[in-house]
Amino acid sequence: MKRDIISVLDMENELDEIIDLSMKLKRNRYESYDHARNRVLGMIFEKPSTRTRVSLETAMAQLGGHAIYLNPNDMQMGRGETVADTARVLSGFVDVISYRAFSHSNVVELAQNASVPVINALDDLEHPVQIVADFMTLKEKKGRLGGLKLAYLGDGNNVANSLLLGGAITGMDVYVGCPRGYEPNKEILEKAKQRARSTGSSIVVTQDPVEAVKDADAVYTDVWASMGDESVREKKEKDLKNFQVNSEIVSHAKKDYTFLHCLPAHRGLEVTGDVIDGVNSAVFQEAENRLHTEKALIYRLLE
Repeated sequence: MKRDIISVLDMENELDEIIDLSMKLKRNRYESYDHARNRVLGMIFEKPSTRTRVSLETAMAQLGGHAIYLNPNDMQMGRGETVADTARVLSGFVDVISYRAFSHSNVVELAQNASVPVINALDDLEHPVQIVADFMTLKEKKGRLGGLKLAYLGDGNNVANSLLLGGAITGMDVYVGCPRGYEPNKEILEKAKQRARSTGSSIVVTQDPVEAVKDADAVYTDVWASMGDESVREKKEKDLKNFQVNSEIVSHAKKDYTFLHCLPAHRGLEVTGDVIDGVNSAVFQEAENRLHTEKALIYRLLE
């Protein structure tokens, strides 16, 4: 039976195993793998990307397979063919599909109609593959996940949603600091709190950035205006200015805190240069880990 990774919850029972596999694949980066020999990954990109595209293509190549980049402007899906029909057609050609989409409902529809595994490479609700890389980075830096405190400041977006779910699953405390009106998705928040009750973690949304960051082991932020949000960029910059990650705010975190950002970053907006380029920053280690975690995900889906 085929599996999909649409949400962090699709990895709920194996997230730690996937992270450990990712670390193993990183240690043995240039070993020859035949796990995906003659297998093909079809990559649908409605949003352009540096890290997601290059890491997925490289991951498939290092596993012995091939990847095909699919821009909707070059597909019939961009000319009115339904997502469902696209899923059925591609299932006859490729072995795995990744979909970087504007709409979560489209990712769900694709997965429901595809007979091959589908990976959510980002949509407007979640970013599950990013969170695996984030948590792998924290495990490399801290040696564990359970019992850590991660503070996220800024817009309660798709990344924040997935961090909440991942933290609850792994027993990590996750504090989201954001202004009123920028809270994470309510349903996601409730699902995270439900799981946190069994793992003993704390899931907190606060309008006080200092409360969020106080004694944090990791501080995380993301761009304030994502692709597709350009029309509200000015409003977001005004509303979120007090949630910038800067030297003053991180002074409330633990001295050895780790700074994370899924990139691309805008220095001087969501984060200042002294933080992202400082000694506590692990953003480029985190970016590289996208390769290793995506290799692990593809490896598991093709087993």
